[in-house]
Formats: sequence, C-alpha cells, structure tokens
Amino acid sequence: MHGRSLDEVLIDHEGVLGTSLALQFMTESQLRWQITSGRWQKPARGVVVAQSGPLTDRQLLRAALLRAGPQASLAGLTAARLEGLKGFDDKRSIRETPIYLLVPVGYRRRTPPGDLNVVTHYSRALTDVDAHPTRQPRRTRIARSLIDAAAWMPTERGSIAVLASGVQQGLARVDDLRLVTDRLATLRRRKLIIEVLGDIAGGSQAISELDFLHLVVRPFGLPEPSRQSARRDRRGHRRWIDAAWDDCKIAVEIDGAQHTEDPLQRWDDMERDIDLTLDGYQTLRFPAWLVRSNPGYVARRIREALSRSAASGLRVAT
Repeated sequence: MHGRSLDEVLIDHEGVLGTSLALQFMTESQLRWQITSGRWQKPARGVVVAQSGPLTDRQLLRAALLRAGPQASLAGLTAARLEGLKGFDDKRSIRETPIYLLVPVGYRRRTPPGDLNVVTHYSRALTDVDAHPTRQPRRTRIARSLIDAAAWMPTERGSIAVLASGVQQGLARVDDLRLVTDRLATLRRRKLIIEVLGDIAGGSQAISELDFLHLVVRPFGLPEPSRQSARRDRRGHRRWIDAAWDDCKIAVEIDGAQHTEDPLQRWDDMERDIDLTLDGYQTLRFPAWLVRSNPGYVARRIREALSRSAASGLRVAT
C-alpha cells in the first residue's frame, strides 16, 4: 500500500477490509489468529472487520459492498440518503432498511453479510460516469441514485416523491436527472419519470402539487393550469399560486397539514385569498389528503368553477 501502515488503512476504510487487502499487512495465520481470538471478526466471506463489537451503519455498508465485488456501488435510496436525502427511512438504522446495490450485468449473486437485507440490481449502464469518483463508501452520483430510486420504488407515487424531494432539497438539478434518464433506455417507469421531471421543471416541486397534476388534472381531462406562478400582493411581496387558470380567474391551492395546524400559516393563506379575491380571482382550496383519496371530487368542483366563469376563454373538457 505504498508505504502506508495498517493503522492508516484501517482508518481510511473505517475498519472494514477485504481479506486480500488485510493479507498485504500480515500472513494468513496471523489473520486467522486475529479472528479466532475475537479481536477481529469476519461478517462474510472475503470481509474482515478490525474490531470485536457491533458494526456501525457505515461499516455494514462497506461490508455489503466488499461482499458484492469490486465494481459494486451503493445505489438508489441507500446512496441518496448518504448524500442527504430526507424523508425516506433516513431515521432508521441500516439493519432496518434494504441496502440497495448496483452491479454490472454478469456479476454472480453472493450471500450478503449476516442478516442484512441487500437488494442487488444489475445494470449494463454502470460506468465511471455513474459512480462518484471520491465518495466513500463507493456509491453512484446523486442524479443516478435518485433516478434509480424512482425506478425501484414500489409505487408510482413513491417515484414522484423521490424525484420531487431530491430537487426540492437541493440535491440535484432537473437537467442532471434528465441526462441520466436519457442514457438509460430500458429504465423502469421511464415515461413517468420524464413526465414528472417536466412537471418539476415547470414549477411543481411539492409532492402535493405533483399529485394534483397526475391524479386530478390529466386523468380527468382538465386544461393544463399554470403552476407556481408568481404574483405581487398589495404589499409588493412575491407570492406563488399552486395552480391557476388565469383566463378564468380561477386559482387552486393544495394545502398540506401545516396549513391547518399552524395559525400563522393559516392567516397567511387567508390573506393571500383576500388579495386574489380583490383581483377578481376565485380561490379553491383542497387538502392534500383529499387530492389523493378523492381526486374525482376535486376535478368535478374545478370543472364546475371553470364552466361558470364568465371570463373563460378555455375549452373545458367534459
């Protein structure tokens, strides 16, 4: 190891080594003694840990990677959480959540260390462009991680949530996510991912706003609204409307729990509604849970408002 000591290597690898690397510093009998004496442990074939106590989450990730092979990378939600993604089991320990790995096609599946729930995906498009050049443990870049996570989520709404959260939390740009999508021709849910990225680029980043588009507007044939359009209130402050049909003077706001639980937020919403009313708009407010549980009702009330608008220049679908 170019003159480096074992202690230095252990620090860099957080105490988790492949046996081939460990044997660069000791003989097979010395390594065997470290394990049988209980000073070190062997969580999986080809993997040793230079301690006797429980492994940390990062050590478990390193052990899973070493066991999978040299070209394996942490991927999907596992890699995205390491980069700071919040809201997707990030409060739970690694032992309680799946560890997502990405390996090249042709890799032989191996038994993971201990009782870890390792989910291995295979890809023909796993190159140096995808793996981060410096992050450790080895993992895919954040844009690839988010796209893979969206493709692997159990539900379409989960896919939408991952993409929205990644952009909203400032982890990735839509353009970078699109570049990854363009390279992955056989990507699961590719059509949905492309559509959602377009919606996010158009201004819809909150999951409630994306739900509104994918559950209400498009399935029920409503005209496409403007989204997150900025306007000035009477004090000159910039405010954004979740969705609006400006020709009809109809505004729609999708309210999460904070809009009912926070009195200051509730007053801010009421003040915005007053400003819109004075400007000739009719504001329709729907709780986010209603958009998810009864999108047909939401669509019906919006269609009714559009149809009644004397200023409507839109062709309202029936």
